[in-house]
Amino acid sequence: MWEYTSKVKEHFLNPSNVGEIENPDGIGDVGSLSCGDALRLTFKLDENEKIIDAKVKTFGCASAIASGSALTEMMIGKTVAEAEKISNQHIADYLGGLPKEKMHCSVMGHEALEKAIACYRGTPIEEKEGEVICECFGVTDLEIIRAIQDNGLKTVEELTNFTKAGGGCERCHGDIAKIILEVQNKPQPEEEKPKLSNIQKMRLVEETIEREIRPSLQLDGGDIELIDIIGNRIIVATRGACSSCKSAPITLKNLVEAKLREFVSPDLVVEEVSK
Repeated sequence: MWEYTSKVKEHFLNPSNVGEIENPDGIGDVGSLSCGDALRLTFKLDENEKIIDAKVKTFGCASAIASGSALTEMMIGKTVAEAEKISNQHIADYLGGLPKEKMHCSVMGHEALEKAIACYRGTPIEEKEGEVICECFGVTDLEIIRAIQDNGLKTVEELTNFTKAGGGCERCHGDIAKIILEVQNKPQPEEEKPKLSNIQKMRLVEETIEREIRPSLQLDGGDIELIDIIGNRIIVATRGACSSCKSAPITLKNLVEAKLREFVSPDLVVEEVSK
């Protein structure tokens, strides 16, 4: 159950300026019935570009209806230039706050205001550009970036609250997290390599010994034998010339262990079986 302020309840139960102005100077449509929220904003101006009337028609939840109602009250009496400065956070603050899960409703109001003003000026906002990240709600990377920048969002959950992106199947959560890091100028986390099974590890160790290590040892009459693998410990025995060579420990460290760490896993440690 959402915790609504008394002002949200007031604007939901008794919304202001409901309807649609005939022959409006500006009109803005946002959302869609398929996404669960839709809002149409219309306004009328006097000769000084002051908003003398604003009406809203909203399909959606309590927060969506309240946000549209509050927006009209905030607009009336302002010039277009003044109304243009109203942000989604201003709408939320006017209502005494919104549940974080419902902040996207205030964003919807702000977007409707932008479109209505663009309509009045004869410069309609172009259709969405960018790559669609959230297929469920049709949210693009550019919309996500803007929401992050405008509202200082830091987590996927916060982004979902503002834009709905990631609120469906959740398959886009990884992409959203990467965008957040990019906007915050943080380095991308390195993708973790899938953990090797014991069989896979043994096969890679054997292949690496055969391909990268044994040929070098055999050039000097030496050889190596894989005895066992215990976790990240690779147990080996030196053979041939290596078994009596005083430099064998160095060879195990600088050649055998180095190659296994390079081609198999950086966590491996090579140990020689007791003679």
